[in-house]
Amino acid sequence: MTSQTTTAGPVDRPAEPDSPHSPDGLKPGLKNRHLSMIAIGGVIGAGLFVGSGAGIAAAGPAILLSYALVGLMVVFVMRMLGEMAAARPSSGSFSAYADQALGRWAGFSIGWLYWFFWVVVLAVEATAGAKILEGWVPGVPQWAWALIVMVVLTATNLVSVGSYGEFEFWFAGIKVVAIGAFVVVGLLAVFGLLPGSDNPGAGLAHLTDTGGFFPEGPGAILTGVLMVVFSFMGSEIVTLAAGESENPQRAVQKATNSVIWRIAVFYLGSIFIVLTLLPWNDASIVKDGSYVAALNSIGIPHAGQVMNVIVLTAVLSCLNSGLYTASRMAFSLGGRGDAPKAFARTNKRGVPQAAILSSVVFGFVAVFFNYKWPDTVFQFLLNSSGAVALFVWLVICFTQLRMRGMILRESPEKLVVRMWLFPYLTWATIAMISFVLVYMLTDDSGREQVLLSLLVAALVVAIALVREALGRRNRAAGKTPVNT
Repeated sequence: MTSQTTTAGPVDRPAEPDSPHSPDGLKPGLKNRHLSMIAIGGVIGAGLFVGSGAGIAAAGPAILLSYALVGLMVVFVMRMLGEMAAARPSSGSFSAYADQALGRWAGFSIGWLYWFFWVVVLAVEATAGAKILEGWVPGVPQWAWALIVMVVLTATNLVSVGSYGEFEFWFAGIKVVAIGAFVVVGLLAVFGLLPGSDNPGAGLAHLTDTGGFFPEGPGAILTGVLMVVFSFMGSEIVTLAAGESENPQRAVQKATNSVIWRIAVFYLGSIFIVLTLLPWNDASIVKDGSYVAALNSIGIPHAGQVMNVIVLTAVLSCLNSGLYTASRMAFSLGGRGDAPKAFARTNKRGVPQAAILSSVVFGFVAVFFNYKWPDTVFQFLLNSSGAVALFVWLVICFTQLRMRGMILRESPEKLVVRMWLFPYLTWATIAMISFVLVYMLTDDSGREQVLLSLLVAALVVAIALVREALGRRNRAAGKTPVNT
């Protein structure tokens, strides 16, 4: 398969007028319906289906406030990112903007940390999907299912960005329909309008009838924040994907404006339904999962198997998007000289083949670690990437503080999405994220994640600063720096 020599970055040659490729070599193959569903499905991860039960058990009905606080934080971060992405669409998204606004070291560091986060996620999701599939077809070992899933989705991403978009359209569509149906059916049951429902105790009273709204005390809200914050990771994917659409500015604007209702319906709405159908301390919420327990309580047959199908869809969606996101970040890093140049080359279909294959290789390595050393090596990988989501959000905030002025000076007409109450809300969001990071240090499980993530981040930043210093020395000596 022959590869074109088109690369990403600010020094790229412009695309030819009749070229189907964008200036950075990627082909704009994502349609509006793809981006709409990527935007909607991006905030619905497998963590919402699987992990919400533990959050409810820890905070009770107050978990709604935990979701609301994190949701508000994500809305603000997405508004800032949308402002920059609408003005300057890029496959590197916040990493490319950090490069421009904060310096090469910042773009390099957050780009590689984000890539690292997603290749670890690939292993987590591949294993989760394999467990479900092995339960259905026990004759095929779990490792083989993980391999099959990874190979199929790698092939999908290698064909074209359009095939990624098409798969994600249907994966996300199933998640959206499932949660939408859950909310509607749940509301009917809560208000006694669901025919055949055998849960006469359902109702708003469950929000306060078992120890009040704060059964574990107001401090449990913060405990809940730590448990739910990482289930929101992925909302930023649409800003990377917008760079491969026909109208990036419109796509980003639409996704940014819709993030509020998406979080309100899919997170707050669905958790509210669970809490009104069952007492928060019902043992089945943790044992069976919050959604399965809620469906069982109103007599929905085969709720567990139905939810397994939906969870598998969420897992495959996360895998599909994770591979796409990691490869596009690697592509952007390659184009800026912060990764091997081969990562920035696209084939005749506009696909960054080397970036995809390199990302999936590290994903396979992580899967191997998960099976071989799950409690040591893989646990280290999990913990050392655990706080990366919060680091990414912090960098987006600081980048937007600088980028707003740059956009206004160079092309003010492109500022079609604006952060509200700038710069006050930006600084408030920085304070919120920083508080969560500091609070994690007081939590036994969160402390290890923050410290190990900070250690890895410090290592990556140190590499970035050393590369930058060597680059300055080479330029001073009249040498051409070599991209590695």
